[in-house]
Amino acid sequence: QVQLVESGGGLVQPGGSLRLSCAASGSFFSLYAMGWYRQDPGKQRESIAIIFNDGSTNYADSVKGRFTISRDNAKKMVYLQMNSLKPEDTAVYYCNRNPASLAAAWGQGTLVTVSS
Repeated sequence: QVQLVESGGGLVQPGGSLRLSCAASGSFFSLYAMGWYRQDPGKQRESIAIIFNDGSTNYADSVKGRFTISRDNAKKMVYLQMNSLKPEDTAVYYCNRNPASLAAAWGQGTLVTVSS
């Protein structure tokens, strides 16, 4: 059974940076593409960053050039470095397998608030 625990969120001013972490448990972690998703209240959860098991990455246009996803298969960790944060980045951030059709049970997420 896979468990996912996100951490690292918080309150940051516009233009600031945060690094999110996701700890995964369970088998075959390295075989899956992993992604970061985010959700605003009242909106659908959206995929913003993907890292495949060969290390290649893909980003949503809204975060491209500002966010960087990485993974450590030995530690079963996924990270999201977020730079040049904007108020519109405010959301709850989740990690999970990608695509979402293969998702394990969703964790609680970590709240990122970008505000002055």
